[in-house]
Amino acid sequence: QVQLVESGGGLVQAGGSLRLSCAASARTFSRYHMGWFRQGPGKEREFVAAISWGGGSTYYADSVKGRFTISRDNAKNTVYLQMNSLKPEDTAVYYCGATFGPVDAGTAGIESQYNYWGQGTQVTVSS
Repeated sequence: QVQLVESGGGLVQAGGSLRLSCAASARTFSRYHMGWFRQGPGKEREFVAAISWGGGSTYYADSVKGRFTISRDNAKNTVYLQMNSLKPEDTAVYYCGATFGPVDAGTAGIESQYNYWGQGTQVTVSS
């Protein structure tokens, strides 16, 4: 069982930055691939970014490439999402998920691949 707790959300103006964190309870955190998804108002949950267990591979949705960066610190059992140049359309509840995988470019964005989810953190970008 893995418990995930997201933090770092908030209200920011367009063009600003936020860094989200997702802390995991599992002692085997380094064996999990991790992903970030988001759900905007009236929208379905969508893939944002994912990172392999060792951090060597990362995957991004086209809508965030070049603006968001996913990273992880296995010593701290934490995965991060650095979000720069935020836009109003980035407004959403952001969730982190964990999976044993496999994760590759074809599967990283599939929600059903993830076994555990956090409760989400709200990000609001004002224009």
